[in-house]
Amino acid sequence: MSSASLSSQDAGLVDFPPVADVRAGFWFTGLLAAAAWFGAAMMTGGLPDIDDFERTELLARLAAGLSGLLLLASVGASLFRFTVPAKLRGAGAWLVLLAVALAAWELVTAKFAVLPRPFFASPQALLEVFTDDYPRLGGSVWNSFRLLAGGYLIGAAVGFVLGVAIGWSRAIGYWAHPVLRLIGPLPATAWLPIAFFAFPSSHSASTFLIALATGFPVTVLTWSGVAGVNKAFYDVARTMGANQRFLVLKVAIPAAMPSVFIGLFMGLGASFSVLVVAEMMGVKSGLGWYMQWAQGWAAYANMYAALLVMALMCTGLITLLFRLRDRLLAWQKGLVQW
Repeated sequence: MSSASLSSQDAGLVDFPPVADVRAGFWFTGLLAAAAWFGAAMMTGGLPDIDDFERTELLARLAAGLSGLLLLASVGASLFRFTVPAKLRGAGAWLVLLAVALAAWELVTAKFAVLPRPFFASPQALLEVFTDDYPRLGGSVWNSFRLLAGGYLIGAAVGFVLGVAIGWSRAIGYWAHPVLRLIGPLPATAWLPIAFFAFPSSHSASTFLIALATGFPVTVLTWSGVAGVNKAFYDVARTMGANQRFLVLKVAIPAAMPSVFIGLFMGLGASFSVLVVAEMMGVKSGLGWYMQWAQGWAAYANMYAALLVMALMCTGLITLLFRLRDRLLAWQKGLVQW
């Protein structure tokens, strides 16, 4: 026995098994999740609905199918030494909770109507939106993504260049700083009347508003990052013969990238807020427009479906931005969690 093992035992510590052994062991929470989803499927398909919902059987089948997959994964992990992915194994408790939440949601809406209709839609009503109204919902998602991507990229690019210029040049900062402090803190939605009057189309006006909401935090954080670079970095580069171009591109900008990404994260959240408001006010397609249309027709299931898609879209884009940050700033990977 090694001295390291003896010291661990003397300290009263218990060595954990290797990661591979843990992943290949019996997945108990997966079995619980399989049982929970099977119970939700039986309740959904067995209890009568208060109304003629067309997707109850499909919802029950989906829940039963997920239960079968979880059962296969949990049994396979034990009998066939099947390796359950670490993220799936860690989400076992959430899978149980989601099954219980679905069953409770089904009971208070479709089975006993505890919550008032039509303001609270049932799970199969949302499923019906995705199966029947997917062309309009999918088109709205695509148009929202195009509008968001255009405005966000423009705002991020302009904000980055302006932030670097202000942080590097005192002359530019002298003229730009007061204007930035005056205009920047204003909510982008406050410019709605001017934007829809000044621009030739609602699409271009919405793009401007999203770019404005994105550009301010990117500018401020980029400016702060460039201005806060350690002066010793510049001195070392100058002693090696670096010119102004090299100092900006190879010293200032790389050192300021952590602050730049913070501005990009803040700008993405602000751009989503402006996106919804702008689409409700002017455009004829998009998730904001879809929600406004659904509310006007009292189609609350469609509205909740749009909210769910918007939440998935937002968290997906933030996740992609985090992946980009971890790739470009490998030395800071894991410092900011999402």
